[in-house]
Amino acid sequence: MVGLDDHIMKIKEWLTAEVLSNLETLSVVGMGGIGKTTLTRKVYDDGFSVYHFHIRAWVTVSQDYNERELLLKLLDSMKKATDMVRGKSFEQLAEYLYKTLKGMRYLIVLDDMWDTKVWDKVKRSFPNDKNGSRIIVTTRLENVGGYANSSSTPHHMRFLNEGESWNLFCENVFGKDGCPTELKQIGKKIVQNCQGLPLAIVVIAGLLSKATKTQHYWTYIGENLSSVIASNDDNCSKILALSYKHLPHHLKGCFLYIGIFPEDYDISVSKLVKLWVAERLLKPMRSKSLEDVAREYLLELVDRNLILVRVKSSIGKIKSCSIHDLLRDFCVREAQRQKLFHVNNMGLCGISEGTKVRRLSIHSHRKLNDVDNSLQNMRLRSVLNFDWEQYHQSDKLINSRLISVFDTQYTSINEFPVNLRYFASNNDVARSLPVSLRNLQTLICREMAKIHLPPEIWEMRQLRHVKFWEMVLPDPPSAETEGKNSIIVLHNLQTLYNVANFRCTEEVLQRISNLKKLGIILSNGALLEGGDYCLNNLSRLLKLESLGFFNGPSQSFLKIVAFPISLKKLSFSYCYLRGDDMTIVGSLPNLQVLKLLYIFSFGLEWEPNEGEFLQLKYLQLRKIDLENWIANSIHFPSLECLVIERCENLKEIPCGIGEIPTLESIEVSFCSDSVVTSAKQIEEEQQSLGNDYLQVRIVN
Repeated sequence: MVGLDDHIMKIKEWLTAEVLSNLETLSVVGMGGIGKTTLTRKVYDDGFSVYHFHIRAWVTVSQDYNERELLLKLLDSMKKATDMVRGKSFEQLAEYLYKTLKGMRYLIVLDDMWDTKVWDKVKRSFPNDKNGSRIIVTTRLENVGGYANSSSTPHHMRFLNEGESWNLFCENVFGKDGCPTELKQIGKKIVQNCQGLPLAIVVIAGLLSKATKTQHYWTYIGENLSSVIASNDDNCSKILALSYKHLPHHLKGCFLYIGIFPEDYDISVSKLVKLWVAERLLKPMRSKSLEDVAREYLLELVDRNLILVRVKSSIGKIKSCSIHDLLRDFCVREAQRQKLFHVNNMGLCGISEGTKVRRLSIHSHRKLNDVDNSLQNMRLRSVLNFDWEQYHQSDKLINSRLISVFDTQYTSINEFPVNLRYFASNNDVARSLPVSLRNLQTLICREMAKIHLPPEIWEMRQLRHVKFWEMVLPDPPSAETEGKNSIIVLHNLQTLYNVANFRCTEEVLQRISNLKKLGIILSNGALLEGGDYCLNNLSRLLKLESLGFFNGPSQSFLKIVAFPISLKKLSFSYCYLRGDDMTIVGSLPNLQVLKLLYIFSFGLEWEPNEGEFLQLKYLQLRKIDLENWIANSIHFPSLECLVIERCENLKEIPCGIGEIPTLESIEVSFCSDSVVTSAKQIEEEQQSLGNDYLQVRIVN
């Protein structure tokens, strides 16, 4: 955030004004790309806001909204959306949200609102307990802002002044280094032509940060900007087009493809990477997997300020991303011009007969009575359906010869397309996978059920990612059946999640030796009664980086597990573990993330040994029955983030934890007062020593 400090202070004063005890709403109004969301996010994430409000929640509304989904996303933001809650109707959700907020001082952000009807629908879910609760609405539309604003006038965003624009430009182009003297004059001309619009500045800065920093090239950019940035409606579009034109060829298709997602969509990087791979948008590189190449492409787009990072993982990787509305609009227009894909916001019947569509993305929230028969003759290659109301139409779009990518909420498929590379659905159609799916790379089933996969799964040589709520993996054909020289090895398989009672025999592991991510659901009793599950063989997976155990047996099992030294992330959920078992875990040389979730057998005391957890960066303890935790900086020398949730029996956080030089944050939620007190004491002690880097967040 560069500039607009006056806006930040004004909104913070409004948030905490004691004279405004009633529930108040403030509308932040301005054109797209002027920084409404960035400014509001800065205030929302400010440490004082976190401390002042009991509950905070953020939802992006956008043009194509669904009222029920809005309430669910608000509850999701509060971490209150359980599986049971997700099944409620709109009216039930509205009542549940009201009761959740009742008596609490809360801050709600409704980002990017386009319609006054949205406000009419949701405002009754926000109780006015006269305790200083606040709502912020961001919108491009003056009438919407005035309608939702509770008092006086909306907060209008201003353009950046010359100094702020220059600072923003230089920070994005040069970082901490200053602008070379020979580039200042032309650089300031470029910034001046951006007319104070932050989006235009950061896009051009992203372009120039990657380009040759010469007077000749900058003069060329400045002269072109002067001609395209005029006082008309498509100013920014022309800037975006220029930025796109200068993208390396290998990034252009991947960048445009992001427009296939709905407006303001929180894009899962994991999903985006899999789609890029399946759509063959990547340039293969030696010694790198296609997934690694895809993540490098994503980082390049982030560096160019074309993609925004939303959430990072526990070890700092980008977990989800988004794209600004103006950039997405450009992607959609350019992609449809190039016939890369077609985004349909008006229902399937809105596509005229004869339209050449190879990739179709469905965003409409309007129910359809029928699908035009001409759609079945469009020779589609990819279908992505983001509309939960149109699931019953999806199967009519499938052409068994040509479809390679199919992602929908629900569908019923009578015949799988033979060229299918990517398939994701919310039901259990994967029960009947035909052996003909030789090209299948990604198989995702979100149905909350146990699925028994067919034996043909072992013949799909191109498989890269298989993920289910719970799956039973059949035994592979024996060597005698196949012949020792013809054993099928799934060299590309990287993800296998979640396998019930996974049989880690040598015969199985030799077929999936390149596995990187594995989730195992253990049954109670069967694991330890015989040696069939062979967890000691896990050490043979030399490339395994992430391993999760779920629903472990009613006795400790870690002593029969041999972990591969390649492990970076390890999680246990609803497993029987004791603090003594952690010595086995702590000895893993590359472990960076450890999650202990719902462990009810841990024991009263845990004291790690010196020399353990040397590389651990992220430690999460949720609902474990630990009382006394003895530790200091020598036990977790690399720890960056500590998360403690619902550990009601824990007495305190060891004071020595605060002395870890790498520690950046401590997050405590729904723990005892003594744990909260110890967290605050650690923060105060570190601040007294001049360490302002450590952030302590408390939710109770």
